[in-house]
Amino acid sequence: MNLGFLILSGYGIFVWPAFIFTFISCLYLYVKTKKELQKQEKVFLNEFKQLQTVKIAIAKQQENIKKAFSSNSIF
Repeated sequence: MNLGFLILSGYGIFVWPAFIFTFISCLYLYVKTKKELQKQEKVFLNEFKQLQTVKIAIAKQQENIKKAFSSNSIF
């Protein structure tokens, strides 16, 4: 087996730790960002569902008011 590729002409001692450090840093940032995104998605969905529920309730009230006024018209 040719280990010259892993040694990189004597520079492997500098290259491989830098590569490993970079890979671990990127992996850490990815995991941290993914967790934060999931947290923010939950917050958004909770607020959106509440907002949607309020909008539905208001729409039903307005519909009931329209029905009540349209059926009781006196002329």
